[in-house]
Amino acid sequence: MENPKFPLHLCHVHKLSNFINRTHILVHSVALAFLFYYRASFFFQHPNTKATTLPWLLVFASEILLAFEWLLSQSFRWRTVSRTVFPERLPEDDKLPAIDVLICTADPEKEPTVMVMNTVLSAMAMDYPPEKLHVYLSDDGCAAVTLNGMREAWRFAKWWLPFCRRYGIKCTAPEAYFSAGGEGDGYEDGDSGGSEFVQEKEHIKEAYEVFKKRVTENARIEDARSNMRRDHSAVIEVIQETSSEGDDAIQTNEAKNMPLLVYVSREKRPSHPHHFKAGALNVLLRVSGVISNSPYILGLDCDMYCNDASSARQAMCFHLDPKISPSLAFVQFPHKFHNISTNDIYDSQLRSLFTLPWQGYDGLGGPCVCGTGYYIKRVSLCGSSISEDGDAMKLRQYFGPSNQFIKSLRQIKKPDHMFIQRNNAQPNESPLLAFCAYEDGTKWGEEVGFLYGSVVEDYFTGFHLHCKGWISVFLNPKRPQFLGSGTTNLDELLVQGTRWSSGLADVAISKFSPLIYGPFKTHTFLQSMCYAEIALFPIFYFLTLWCFAIIPQVCLLNGIPLYPEVSNMYFIVFSFVFLSSLSKHLYEVLATGSTFQHWVNEQRIWMMKSVTSHLYGSVDAFVKKLGMREASFLPTNKVDDVEQLKLYNMGVFDFQTSLRFLAPMVALVILNMASFAVGIARGIFVGELDKMFIQIFIAFYVIVINYPIIEGMLIRKDKGSIPLSVTLISALFSLSVYFFGSIIFK
Repeated sequence: MENPKFPLHLCHVHKLSNFINRTHILVHSVALAFLFYYRASFFFQHPNTKATTLPWLLVFASEILLAFEWLLSQSFRWRTVSRTVFPERLPEDDKLPAIDVLICTADPEKEPTVMVMNTVLSAMAMDYPPEKLHVYLSDDGCAAVTLNGMREAWRFAKWWLPFCRRYGIKCTAPEAYFSAGGEGDGYEDGDSGGSEFVQEKEHIKEAYEVFKKRVTENARIEDARSNMRRDHSAVIEVIQETSSEGDDAIQTNEAKNMPLLVYVSREKRPSHPHHFKAGALNVLLRVSGVISNSPYILGLDCDMYCNDASSARQAMCFHLDPKISPSLAFVQFPHKFHNISTNDIYDSQLRSLFTLPWQGYDGLGGPCVCGTGYYIKRVSLCGSSISEDGDAMKLRQYFGPSNQFIKSLRQIKKPDHMFIQRNNAQPNESPLLAFCAYEDGTKWGEEVGFLYGSVVEDYFTGFHLHCKGWISVFLNPKRPQFLGSGTTNLDELLVQGTRWSSGLADVAISKFSPLIYGPFKTHTFLQSMCYAEIALFPIFYFLTLWCFAIIPQVCLLNGIPLYPEVSNMYFIVFSFVFLSSLSKHLYEVLATGSTFQHWVNEQRIWMMKSVTSHLYGSVDAFVKKLGMREASFLPTNKVDDVEQLKLYNMGVFDFQTSLRFLAPMVALVILNMASFAVGIARGIFVGELDKMFIQIFIAFYVIVINYPIIEGMLIRKDKGSIPLSVTLISALFSLSVYFFGSIIFK
């Protein structure tokens, strides 16, 4: 029951953590100031040392860039908060607002239909009034197997939804529920006592196996066809009740108390840009606007199923709070994954993103949209430019020619909008709303809906909303609300990282660069710094990591010192900066419940991504900026390879990836191995250990952190090892880097 005397949520400021973070920022900044003084003074104290001027300048520039990136990242740590919600204090069900669930899929080969339908079913079975829940699936592949899967999902839902409601099932994705034996990943799920429950559970499990079999058989039939067409008309179908043999009267009656289920495949033509996921979401916004027009929207990736049926009620604790609701755009839940191993060698859990940093983001006005697991207010995406008596022609210029959609836009501004009943029939203008040229000459993707211009439409849209004065909140309950599929092989990790890096760099070099566009428009200046850090880190990291992986090592091979001697007082400064950064990172890893091994893994993946994904992604963004290439998007493969998954669970790297990813990593490790060996020899036989110690240590640190690469080159002989041909090509590249650097630096 709603009680005005008790709040729906609480915000907890982490005072101790904030004090530690701010103290570290101060001390580390002072150390950086001494480091910069040492670097700058070199050029005045040694004006005639031309041989070392260029490498010193390059290393100094990299240190400045890395320090600036570090400074931006500290904005996340300035004011960390966490939140608690009280969904039991919400009003009665008849007073809750309606919700539209928007799910996107693109390729049934990479995103298996059974997996997608599990996400659909989990959304339909949420603990929310079914008449106020509407689930839409966008199928960019226009695959018949996906449409058939929706029909089969509707049929199975008549059994699954009543079971979930009757026994209070929390994990509402049937595959996850039955795989965990009904325990929901360690949480008690449902009333496990009583023979009636056990008997019904077995019956539902049998029905689920039949459902999977039907979907899988349809998928096999589609394998022989083209199931990812790029040239097709719009297909929109409201999945209706169809009677079939085996459906008894009870299940038929339950179908009348089910959420609305709608399949949408927008029109796609080769001559029209489709803007990837953002374009699909904007079509769903329009189609859902004329069918259900719910005031709130849940965005989900096709692999991100509901692990807790109460997520909608938890989000409503913020959206229904009159103190923050008028300015609140969305509630963001963290990304968490069900297939992460204990070791997590690829850092797929994204710990460094959705723990302390996002809590700090929340304390500064809220995080950006994170692609999935967010409850967003429809008016924040479509209604900011609407007025009751707005000019119809101007509205068409903004939103397109659909009269039904413009009518729905005017409704979302009305106070009683949340109580408007849905339209189960498909409106006449639905196909028009999914027409490929509908957005031509409008503000879609520029000021309305999810924004275009980058493949990271979530980040870009969140930034745009915050610049318009909206705020957001981050909620991280103990039980994960949504669980997805994390990357479990190196190739997908680096491909995904390249795509994200390209999208972020797109924003960084655009007119919407957060440091230029955002400082006086976002909630706080520190929030703009958060956005800037996310946009700029691919560019900064690839520049600095390539520099630190090459220049000190080439100079070490040529006997050129770049750092103070051990006996020099500034050696303490450099050592302190290095240890301060690593120890603070280790502290954050341990504070969030992870281990020292996770810290090592994060360091390793940071290096690997910096010299590959961040490099290729940044270069791709610059090439697109020059108009030399069009943007492209490949969905992450969600199909598990048995051998790769076995290696991942064993904690063994699988190096079955392309040469463009392997060669840079292997070449830099070989260069560091050679420089370390020569450095040790110089220290022993020439007595240069004192002045070359830091450069020797850098090479040693790179070797230790990246030991799996050395193991893949020299020790392992299995299928996932590094091929000899790649090692030889990388060795030649390392040799070329050494000779080229030696010529320049001498």
